[in-house]
This record gives sequence, structure tokens and C-alpha cells, in this order.
Amino acid sequence: MAAAAAGPVFWRRLLGLLPGRPGLAALLGRLSDRLHRNRDRRSRRSPWLLLAPLLSPPVPQITSPPCCLCPEGVHRFQWIRNLVPEFGVSSSHVKVLSSPAEFFELMKVQIKTAKRRVVMASLYLGTGPLEQELVDCIESSLERSLQANFSSDLKVSILLDFTRGSRGRKNSRTMLLPLLRRFPEQVRVSLFHTPNLRGLLRLLIPERFNETIGLQHIKVYLFDNNVILSGANLSDSYFTNRQDRYVFLQDCPEIADFFTELVNAVGDVSLQLQGDDTVQMVEGMVHPYKGDQTAYCEAANKRVMDVINTARTRQQLLHAQTFHSDSLLTQEDAAAAGDWRPVPDTWIYPLIQMKPFEIKIDEIVTETLLTEAERDAKIYLTTGYFNLTQAYMDLVLGTRAEYHILLASPEVNGFFGAKGVAGAIPAAYVHIERQFYSEVCSLGQQDRVQLQEYWRSGWTFHAKDVLLLVFRMFQDQKR
Repeated sequence: MAAAAAGPVFWRRLLGLLPGRPGLAALLGRLSDRLHRNRDRRSRRSPWLLLAPLLSPPVPQITSPPCCLCPEGVHRFQWIRNLVPEFGVSSSHVKVLSSPAEFFELMKVQIKTAKRRVVMASLYLGTGPLEQELVDCIESSLERSLQANFSSDLKVSILLDFTRGSRGRKNSRTMLLPLLRRFPEQVRVSLFHTPNLRGLLRLLIPERFNETIGLQHIKVYLFDNNVILSGANLSDSYFTNRQDRYVFLQDCPEIADFFTELVNAVGDVSLQLQGDDTVQMVEGMVHPYKGDQTAYCEAANKRVMDVINTARTRQQLLHAQTFHSDSLLTQEDAAAAGDWRPVPDTWIYPLIQMKPFEIKIDEIVTETLLTEAERDAKIYLTTGYFNLTQAYMDLVLGTRAEYHILLASPEVNGFFGAKGVAGAIPAAYVHIERQFYSEVCSLGQQDRVQLQEYWRSGWTFHAKDVLLLVFRMFQDQKR
């Protein structure tokens, strides 16, 4: 309660500690303004919350009616295929990992057995012994590949954020330079630089604080046709005691191809690390902070959207061939022809959010799902940093679904115990959480909207997910 009571005094003191720290000061200032503006407006806007679903974007229309011949013909999320590619897989190919150690060990095994490609996208690569162990695994696989072939087939592509990956004298770049120097034809390291950090701003904002302007935040790790989707970065805490979520997709070539193309597309509009620790752009590409910002963002939008739309078209054709062809093979015939695959019962939609490039697919889909959630739906939302946008807050408070929100307790926040201003960040999130919950209580929605804090001694919490359970959908299927 102390954090909530401190209110404006707490924030003024925080901001007063930031001379020469304009990046973080601006971030905290915007957060402070929003918090107190929301509190002042709370009583005025509460009666309007019931209109939130009506004021939200309409559900994207399904371009064709549900197909009763298809395994997914009964599910209600088909409209997402109008925005992104739809991948059907068997649930037997999906495994949910439970711990950082399991994630780390699986990654090492997958790197060692990869024959064709290793693609890794993360915010950054740490500099400790566990991270070095991962780099050593990549080096060993490349060595074996060279010994097996005169011209190796194994390619390694790594995408990181420029500002986070360049922090400090020993950083992600220095960790990867030996691979680049030894295997220049097989290794690509791309460093995404936000187009919003440029000019005088880029010169004045110091290290660490420049990361508040914008980051590359994709977390995907793939090895041949196996894919790990996670929120975890490539750093020691994420391999030991920082709880995240990890979904392992085994033998899913279409999904692996899509993420390879997506990472390559973002890599093409990023700075390319060279063996001498310099960086340069792909030939013909606009520079992210030296070139024209509008031209860069338009080129990046086109490059990424081409990947999304091409994969979406490809999956629609595959869907038609699989379920609507005049010469459909039975499972037995397909097995005899050596092309047997389990019938898909799980549908995967990769959602992309790159706001500087005007790509807001994740935002559209999430808002639509929350808007359409009915009284019989349960929504489980997990986040390491509780800071809902105003649109999401209105939807949570204005719809009829049951919400279970899991967030980090202050003690398991990654900034807990940090020196200086960063150490106050957990208290800031507690302040936001308390303001939100007081609004839940003022509307009498404590039974419908529940908040829980994750706590585990010696651990931190970083999982971010939204799980929507719609009971009517499953009841319809049973009928």
C-alpha cells in the first residue's frame, strides 16, 4: 500500500534522480502522467466501460464460410487466417517445456544435431559461461559440418537488438565475433536498430537508457524443422532461475520455413555485424538512423509483409490441396506413398507486432479476442511487467469474460534489488497493479477479474501469454 500512497511524491523523487538520463526520465515521466491521468479520470469513465466492446475494432471478416470438411471447420478463430498464415499441426508434435534448464539443454541438443540451419532471434546474447557454452555448441556443429562436406550445408543466422547487444565492452557482439571470423560464409549476425533512435537523441542518450526508445524483441529458436517459441532471451538467468514459457514444435517444416524467412527479412533491414566488429547495411537498403526514416520504415514494412502475405497464400493453397482436392488420399494411401502425417488438430497463428513499420497484427488480434470474449469464456493472462494499455484495460473491465491475471511479485521482478533508479521499477509496477485492482473493486468485479502474484525464492518471472478458453466452442464440438 505504501507505493500507492506515495503517488506523485514517489514519481517526482524518481525523476529528480535522473540528471543526464533523458531516456529513462522520459519513460518514467510518461508512465507517471498516465497513472495520474487515469486515476483522475477513473470516476468519470467507469460508466462508459460497458460500451468498450462496441467502441473496439470490428472482428475481421472471414472471407469464406467455415468448411465442414476440414478438421478446423468448427473452430471460431478462422478469421485470423486473413491476417497471418495458418499452420495446422498434430498436437503430438507440440511439447510445452517447464523449466529454464530444460530449455537450455534442449537448445544445446538441437544445435548439435542440426544439419541444415540454426536460426536464433533474441533481444541479446549474454556473456557468461553458459552463453559461451551455447556459442561453443554452434562452433562444434559448424566444424563437423565442414568436415563432412567440402562446401557445408549448415547455415547459422542470429538476429539481436543493436543497442542491447552492444552494451558494455564485452557484449553479444564480442561473443559472436569468433564465429563470424572463422565461418564467414556460414554465419550471419544481424543487429536491428530502431529507426526512432537517431540524430541528436542517439548522441545524447547513454547506454542502457537508449534501449527505452525501441528494441528488437522476437524470441524464436529453430533448428532444421524444429522450432522453440519463447519469451526467453539467450542469457544465463533464462537458463537457470528465470521462469518463462517455452513451446517446442517438432518436425514442423512449414512453420520453420516461415520463421526463417521472417528472421531473414528483419535481418535484411538490420545492421550486419562484420568480423572486425564494424557494422554495415545490406546493399541497397535504407540505413535505419542515417537514412530517411519514412523511406526506411516503408521498405521494412514491405519486406516483412511480403513474408507474411507469401506464407499466408502458401498455407491457403496447402489447405485447399489437403482438404479440397478431387484426389484426396486416405491416411493409409498417404502412408504407403511415404507422405503420411497425423491429421492436424492444433492451429498456430504467428502474430507480428512492429509498430515503427505500421505492422500491428498482434494488437488487432488481441483486441478482437478480448472484445469477443463472452460470459462463458475464461482468459488467463500472464506477464512479468503489469502495465496494460488503456484499450486493454477498458476491454478487461468492460467485457463479461472471467479473467485470471498472473504477474510477478515485486521480489521476482528482474529489477528487484537493482542499484539506482532501476531498483524502484518493481514499486512502479506495484503502483500500477494497485490502481488497476482498485478500479476492479470500485466496479464490483472482484469475482470476475482476479490477480495473482508469482513468487518463488531465488527466482524471477518473465512469462508473457494470453490463453483464451471458450467453453461454448467445445460444447458445440461435442454435439
